[in-house]
Amino acid sequence: MEVKQLYTECLAEATYYIQSEGEAVIIDPLRETEPYLKKLQKDKAKLKYIFLTHFHADFVSGHVDLSRETGAKIVIGPTANADFYFHQGADNEEFKIGNLTLKLIHTPGHTLESSSFLLFDERGKEHCLFSGDTLFIGDVGRPDLAISSAISKEDLAAKLYNSLHDKILKLPDDIIIYPNHGKGSACGKNMGSATFDTLKNQRKENYALNPNLKEKEFIQQVLDGLTTPPQYFSKNAKMNTQINRDVNEVISTGLSSISIDQLLVYTAVKDVLLLDVRSIQEFSKEHIPYSTFIGLDGSFAPWVGALVRRIEKPIIIIAPKGREKETVTRLSRIGYDNIIGYLCCEISEWRKRGFDTSSVSCISANSNELLKKKTVFIDVRRKDEYQINHIANSIHIPLKEIYNNTKKLEKNTRYYVYCAGGYRSLIASSILKKMGFKDIVNINGGFSNIIKSKIPLKYCRNNCPSCQCSY
Repeated sequence: MEVKQLYTECLAEATYYIQSEGEAVIIDPLRETEPYLKKLQKDKAKLKYIFLTHFHADFVSGHVDLSRETGAKIVIGPTANADFYFHQGADNEEFKIGNLTLKLIHTPGHTLESSSFLLFDERGKEHCLFSGDTLFIGDVGRPDLAISSAISKEDLAAKLYNSLHDKILKLPDDIIIYPNHGKGSACGKNMGSATFDTLKNQRKENYALNPNLKEKEFIQQVLDGLTTPPQYFSKNAKMNTQINRDVNEVISTGLSSISIDQLLVYTAVKDVLLLDVRSIQEFSKEHIPYSTFIGLDGSFAPWVGALVRRIEKPIIIIAPKGREKETVTRLSRIGYDNIIGYLCCEISEWRKRGFDTSSVSCISANSNELLKKKTVFIDVRRKDEYQINHIANSIHIPLKEIYNNTKKLEKNTRYYVYCAGGYRSLIASSILKKMGFKDIVNINGGFSNIIKSKIPLKYCRNNCPSCQCSY
């Protein structure tokens, strides 16, 4: 028996590969099929089933392409509806994989079709539960992503309570819980950093599994503090019920080489997004004017999904040499398929052709310039980060809300932008410059460096009534 967790940090997503006696199944695959096909070939295994725990909202799954390439049957839980052929599994239905058995347990709540899969080993003993977005490590799936005129988030939360208490909590303590997501995913609120755990430990540590928690209290706690889901979630959930473009075609098109002359034509006749995915240092030093920075070395895909509001918008990427395929692949995972290609030359070539380049001014948190009384700061961190501590009198504009909150800003004022470490603030700086704000300065290292500086904070480092002491 082989049970392998294939974890993707950028999406905080786990796919599962199970193999026994030359037969394999994959649970919740990402969109690109090549890694799975290579794994199957290496193991000399035949893919028998592709299981979806639910229609995912935070990424586009590769179930249709993978089924076409391998002949494996797609299985989704009760109530599911889709444009492609699949087997609609029944509650408690069992599936054989070599010497193993996988039982579908219908666990609605995150969505109506949500299902978990209980794996029995060669001896028929319960080994682990692939819980999808029903049960996370330290949390449960949010019940507000699949609401409709027919069902409310309160109704889904009630179903989630019953799924947990009537089904999952009745399983043996020693089984391993393998969820679909981990810390950093927007599919839950307070996930732990571990990517798996025993049910016994989760009974102790997961608030949602408290046996004394009544249904009404559970609903209140699960719904409390939920932020607005990223705008691309509903689009991805819909795509997962459809037959989409072949991912290999998307990647092949996205790897088209675009010259400077072609770029000029495209930008002249089309509403094209220039997406610069290079490092913070490279972009801040020099970039093509009006390009947007979202670096690969960060939570790339989720921030593209949160900030690029039109999923069908044509994109030309500016990537580090050798990372073009990675960029296109990661974009395709969240349904951004309209990638024209990538700029095939360095930014220096753009400059040598006589075209202007732009930059983002960056400053150290220790600079005396930041201690002037009239300095204006913008904090682009999340609300919960801002509430813990922030620069005194800073303007709070969470990055995901930046397009809707710039009316309070003045185009000619100098703004110093910060986040926790510098990644989000540079994204914000690139967007603000694109929107016509002329004097934007990014604080290197963000709040992690600011806390070590003499910049006055809302809540003083020395617990003073106000932060006017010399640090």
